[in-house]
Amino acid sequence: MVWTTILLFRKDALKKDISYVKLLTSKRKIKLLLLTVFSALLITGNWFTYIYAVNSVSLKAAAFAYMVCPLLTALCGFLILKERLTKTKVIAIVIAFISIILLATGSLHEVIWAVIIASFYALYVITLKVIQNVDKFNFLGVQLILSGLIMLPMYLLSSNSFPTESFFWWHIFLIAIVFTIIPLFLNSYALVGMPSSALGILIYLNPIVAFAVAFFYFKEKIDIHQLFAYLLLLLSIFIFNLQLLKSVFTRNSNHIV
Repeated sequence: MVWTTILLFRKDALKKDISYVKLLTSKRKIKLLLLTVFSALLITGNWFTYIYAVNSVSLKAAAFAYMVCPLLTALCGFLILKERLTKTKVIAIVIAFISIILLATGSLHEVIWAVIIASFYALYVITLKVIQNVDKFNFLGVQLILSGLIMLPMYLLSSNSFPTESFFWWHIFLIAIVFTIIPLFLNSYALVGMPSSALGILIYLNPIVAFAVAFFYFKEKIDIHQLFAYLLLLLSIFIFNLQLLKSVFTRNSNHIV
């Protein structure tokens, strides 16, 4: 579907990207190729581990992964891209890791899966940040092809029959378009002019909804130990975004005045 859109409506952008790649030196071409394959491996790993966690571990673990993810992304941005971290954000990250340790003492299995999921996505965001001067929608199309090739052996080894029910395919299209293609494109596009640590803030909507679904719909249990760890993580998120929240409230106040 992505490539149908590219070939029908984005031919100029595709030609521009092809010309750009042709002009690159051999060394830069190899670097771009390796980063592209690496990013496809990371996003495929993120999808696969997330789906496995939702179905075989717990929805809480999957949600917790995306609570930790922005903080882990900020840490990776600091360590790998040398992005600046304020003292406030450092404190927030430390509190987040304390929360992870507390949860690990109660359910190490869930925490391991949460950290694996978050690590895949954090490194994916950092990799996208490194890749510049390439149309993000076209790049997404290449990633999806590589992701399909990566997962193809799993399908060939599976004994399940090919699904034919319309119910299944309508949901696949819904997940592919609304919950995968559009968010990934917006995520890639936002990275052009935004620090990876700032972009990570937007991910918080994901776990909030997931936690609500886990508790109110699937009736997953939470004990006092887990609740304290989750609240501690929420505190770290609040501290991490304190400067942003101040700027938002200040801007709104000035607008009202």
